[in-house]
Amino acid sequence: MPGESMNAKPPPAFPVPSLMGRAVRDAYRKGQEDEALEPIVLADAEGNPLGRPEEGDAIVFYDIRGEREVELTRSLTDENFPHFPVKKGLSLHFVTMIEYSPQLRVKVAFPPNERLSGTLTEVLTRAGCKVVKISESEKAVHVGFFFNGRREEPFPGEHRIVVPSPPGDVSYARRPEMSAQDVCREILSALDDETADVIVANLANVDVVGHLESREAVLTAVETVDFVLGRIAEAAERKRAALVVTADHGTVEDWLYDDGSINTGHTRNRVPFLVADFRFPRPESVRLAPEGELADAAPTALTMLGIRRPAEMNGRSLVDTVSNDGTPRRSRLLFLVLDGWGMREEIRGNMIAQARTPNFDRLWSRYPRALLQAAGEAVGMPAGTVGNSEAGHLHLGAGRRVPLDRVRIDRSIEDGSFASNAAFREATDAARRRGRALHLMGIVSHYSSHGTLEHLFALLRLARDSGLERVFIHGFIGRRGEIPESGAVYVDKVEEECLRLGCGRVVTVMGRFWPLDREENWDRVRKAYEAIVFGRGTLVRSSKEDGGSG
Repeated sequence: MPGESMNAKPPPAFPVPSLMGRAVRDAYRKGQEDEALEPIVLADAEGNPLGRPEEGDAIVFYDIRGEREVELTRSLTDENFPHFPVKKGLSLHFVTMIEYSPQLRVKVAFPPNERLSGTLTEVLTRAGCKVVKISESEKAVHVGFFFNGRREEPFPGEHRIVVPSPPGDVSYARRPEMSAQDVCREILSALDDETADVIVANLANVDVVGHLESREAVLTAVETVDFVLGRIAEAAERKRAALVVTADHGTVEDWLYDDGSINTGHTRNRVPFLVADFRFPRPESVRLAPEGELADAAPTALTMLGIRRPAEMNGRSLVDTVSNDGTPRRSRLLFLVLDGWGMREEIRGNMIAQARTPNFDRLWSRYPRALLQAAGEAVGMPAGTVGNSEAGHLHLGAGRRVPLDRVRIDRSIEDGSFASNAAFREATDAARRRGRALHLMGIVSHYSSHGTLEHLFALLRLARDSGLERVFIHGFIGRRGEIPESGAVYVDKVEEECLRLGCGRVVTVMGRFWPLDREENWDRVRKAYEAIVFGRGTLVRSSKEDGGSG
């Protein structure tokens, strides 16, 4: 339900496992897991796949995050799609819940509000600063698109360096170091470049590896980031640049549930914010407020650089304008995001506290520090919800609270306007007039950053009330912040709701690893496309007695 935490355990399973739910459990018994579950496809008694998109059908992709949904959407909407063979002539009436990319030829149910202006990067570049952004490809969209207020193209004066993440592995458990050393080299090179005024960089390991269940890999990820942090801090001090270290949300500092099972999701804990202003003779004497939120980071950086912040940036600066005795040697600043590095005092389940982090510990004890709120209302989400990388980077760069799409959609369901949404109505009306099917596609989860069952259920109610008889669901599962084998629970709950409403049927289930790529791993996207369109996957034969309409 809206307002609940993404890392809350799922509710009890549907008492009678559904047909597709049983198929998912069969895959578990064969050694598969939610994230990379091979596609499962519903078929009739003769083995013919059911519920595949046909010419003129309508599709609603109801995910809400966006950057991981672009590639699959392109494959389904671009007749000249170049990366693998696609079915010609589908001419789908395609609707996305939010805008995934302005270049997509789709209808958007909840188009973006007015574009954010006056973000940190925009203000810096307008002031004549050269801004260098550095990340590995796993987090490039966050340091670029989200940090810039959901702006895809760089600002004049902004230079982006993307280091490739290790390719090919389903899991980073075998490569927890990722590309941190290469990112470090790029940061050190940028510090050597005297024309680089501001460097914004991200170390991805803790968040990315924290979604796995390997204690050894998580500890290695934390310690890799700490080692790289030490090298970066030494270089910043040598170059006499101001160093700001923070995070976008928490992850592995709260890695265990109370019963000892692993929490692979994000957390609601606060994140670090420390300032080591090596431009001054006594960087430890900077006066810093002890508490704040992510939206305070950008105003703080501008205050440190002596640049006036715009009126729309209403976060507060955590440093005084006269916070140090003396004049900075030059206005250079390194803004470093330790992705997923949360703060929590309790040792149990705290993988950051259990790892060896001498460099972070030294900086945290020596230099001015604060704790920032990075979840819930502080990052534009419903109260009590966990943070995520998208909201985190958006607020770090925006310098203000930005209500997120989830809040808008939840409110529209509550006030009834969801059912009259023009894009949804156009799709359902077109399907009804032409006698075509409606396909609902997206994450199947209690409360993921990509979406929630409540949005799917609202669409099912809309389809029922529109009189549609053929409604097919293509669901993506993936255990992030859930107990093991939770995907089958959610598939059961979706099929239960379909039976209750007398509308809809789950016809495809697969792990989110295949459809929700963002690094042009087209072999993964192809597997998802071929499962949805051609019904390629493990076939589950049904009969009339299995229930469900469509």
